[in-house]
Amino acid sequence: MTHRIVIVGGGAGGLELATRLGRTLGKRGKAHITLADANLTHIWKPLLHEVAAGSLNSTENELNYVAQAKWNHFEFQLGRMSGLDRARKTIQLAATLDEDNRELVPARELAYDSLIIAVGSTTNDFGTEGAANHCIFLDTREQAERFHRKMLSHYLRAHAGNGDNDQISVAIVGAGATGVELAAELHHAARELAAYGLDRIRPENMRITLIEAGPRVLPALPERISAPVHRTLQKLGVTVMTNAAVKEVTADGLLTASGEEIPASLKVWAAGIRAPGFLKDLDGLESNRINQLVVTSTLQTTRDESIFAFGDCAACPMGDGSERNVPPRAQAAHQQASLLVKSLTLRLQNQPLPTYTYKDYGSLISLSSFSAVGNLMGNLMGSVKLEGWLARMFYVSLYRMHQMALYGAFRTLLLMLSDRIGRSTDPRLKLH
Repeated sequence: MTHRIVIVGGGAGGLELATRLGRTLGKRGKAHITLADANLTHIWKPLLHEVAAGSLNSTENELNYVAQAKWNHFEFQLGRMSGLDRARKTIQLAATLDEDNRELVPARELAYDSLIIAVGSTTNDFGTEGAANHCIFLDTREQAERFHRKMLSHYLRAHAGNGDNDQISVAIVGAGATGVELAAELHHAARELAAYGLDRIRPENMRITLIEAGPRVLPALPERISAPVHRTLQKLGVTVMTNAAVKEVTADGLLTASGEEIPASLKVWAAGIRAPGFLKDLDGLESNRINQLVVTSTLQTTRDESIFAFGDCAACPMGDGSERNVPPRAQAAHQQASLLVKSLTLRLQNQPLPTYTYKDYGSLISLSSFSAVGNLMGNLMGSVKLEGWLARMFYVSLYRMHQMALYGAFRTLLLMLSDRIGRSTDPRLKLH
């Protein structure tokens, strides 16, 4: 019987793994590859802040799972994972409903011989009062588009002369990469909207406040990277608050632990991550306090060698002898997907599996069209700081690498040419 590999989660890591396994094991008939996801299309998660600001049209940058499966010799199943039966080696997929709440795809089971869970992470609001009700998270394309619609509604009401027509206030909780990049992208969007004629709210009257509980922005990166980013944000007019933990969120704004009130008509929570709640104690699998599945250095779960987990939803040791876990970063998911392509091939041959060691190749932060900053790390050059145009080019190359893994070199080149032509004729701001 053909070995059945089921991958749950079509994010960057899961989709790359399904694609590469399909091109190798699936194409040669060595295994049957199935990818399951709750959505029909994929968009690279680091782009969601651009979708929220309206700088990126998500429809033009999404990938259809059905088409990708057809092109790359794997099967796609639409559905959200709702259960696991380790004894029977099956997973349950919940029924998928359409916009009218009618059943589109029924609930069903999928059998597996090897199961890989790559469902990513969601925003962690740490139980902050009012956050879930009054903040928008940026975990999905739908959430990013919802923020954009709300922002555009403020501008359209102002343009019509209704309500508060002189300013818009945005508060972003969390000064990690998402929060910082969103703040810069929103400032860029304010300029573009004014250029379109929606100038009742002038660019300087989009009041953006970035709130960080820690002592500096980009706390996960070196201070030599975060310091210039902080200065650039201030030059753009963004109010940056550090050492400011948010205690409560209301319809009208935020309240910090020190008692300071921050008025905001739009509120985004971009602080912290946790794995989806259904992973907590999933049929006896070991999980940690933020719901991540605990895995060994081979990326197998600690209580079932037939089940693997990787990316943000996995608590994986760094592999450097420390007790730290791999950070939730796109480069880690890419590295782990590459390892699993080899591991699953070896598993079919009953061979020992390789172990994973995290390699940090640096970080790059985009500040929209204004700047970019970051560092690249390698064995020969050590850590090299980048700023400006060169950093921006390296930042864009990260997305191109993701496209290369999914499309191959030729189609990625065509996409690059298409994007270049599009930018010459399209102001790149979504107004619908």
